[in-house]
Amino acid sequence: MKKQFVNKNDVQIKNREINFKYDIIDKIECGIELKGTEVKSIRDGMANLKDSFALVRNNEVMLKNMHISPYEHGNIYNVSPLRDRRLLLHKKEVLKILNYIKQGGYTLVPSRIYTKGRWFKVELCICKGKKLYDKRESLKEKEAKKQINAFKN
Repeated sequence: MKKQFVNKNDVQIKNREINFKYDIIDKIECGIELKGTEVKSIRDGMANLKDSFALVRNNEVMLKNMHISPYEHGNIYNVSPLRDRRLLLHKKEVLKILNYIKQGGYTLVPSRIYTKGRWFKVELCICKGKKLYDKRESLKEKEAKKQINAFKN
């Protein structure tokens, strides 16, 4: 059996609920402003995107409710786990996001955090919330796929 060597620096943290709760309209890659101990915590996989969202204020996009656990070895340099974090976008991208939000019914939700070179990137999705009957339909499709796969094996 071959061993797979995974680069330790490759980090990927996903928001697994996004496809269940939302219909994804568009995806934008953006940088994120982090403190030193937050970077170390994310590299250890100690971040959570559940219930996080983004808002546009003063032409800046802010990420809210993203939980990054305090770094174990960074006593005095740790910051609040739920603090607001600024997302780094070009002005044209911010204007594109603002146009969607002005239409109404759209939400900004981060789908994953990953590394690109030595930088952390956030995949920000412009989403529209699903109705209850859409969620039920998604569950039925998922269940049908499970049954098909069970019969194949």
